[in-house]
Amino acid sequence: MAGESESIAAEAASYDAPSRLGASPLPIPVSRLSPDTARMKSRKSLPTLESSRLRLRQIQVADVEDLFAIFSDPKTMRYWSHAPFVGIAEAEAYLRNIDAGRINGTHLQWGIALGESDKLIGTTTLFALNPRHHRAEIGYALASAHWARGFGHEALMTVLSHAFNARGFLRIEADVDPRNAASCRLLEKLGFRLEGRLRERWHVEDEIQDSAIYGLLAREFVIPA
Repeated sequence: MAGESESIAAEAASYDAPSRLGASPLPIPVSRLSPDTARMKSRKSLPTLESSRLRLRQIQVADVEDLFAIFSDPKTMRYWSHAPFVGIAEAEAYLRNIDAGRINGTHLQWGIALGESDKLIGTTTLFALNPRHHRAEIGYALASAHWARGFGHEALMTVLSHAFNARGFLRIEADVDPRNAASCRLLEKLGFRLEGRLRERWHVEDEIQDSAIYGLLAREFVIPA
């Protein structure tokens, strides 16, 4: 992860750093999906969101190896809320969790794919959806091989525009490890404001992490001309 004491090349990746997701629902085993749920799965597809270089789309079974590569990357997972994946089975379970969240309406996770090749290089998620109060949280991760190209900023601009304009959210929140200076800069560039710090909120392996809480209101979100 890009940091103040690291190389200039790493610092150049600052706008592509990941933000951890909050606690997600446990994966639903395939055997427990009812016939009705299976039918719903085919109908409740995510809208594909396009930007100049990226395609934000539903993650497919064919993407499992790319999904594993992203979430097993120690650089990508440095400040995440869980340890890196160590086996492909974890990526398969994670994909079931993604599908369950979409079907149940608890979280919406897009794959970040390159526009030209459609290769999956990251994900971005709206979760903790609260329609009554018109708010949600956002998380994102980008494989470190694709840092320093502005892909993180481009992907988040795209999903934030969808969240505010198409889904009617009025507030989006983000939880970041305050040591993750790169991710904090990304959020601030997008217009998020630091609203507080929660001490010792995450226990990941042998490390205790604080949370920096950021918020962005719909009226503050500006798409560059």
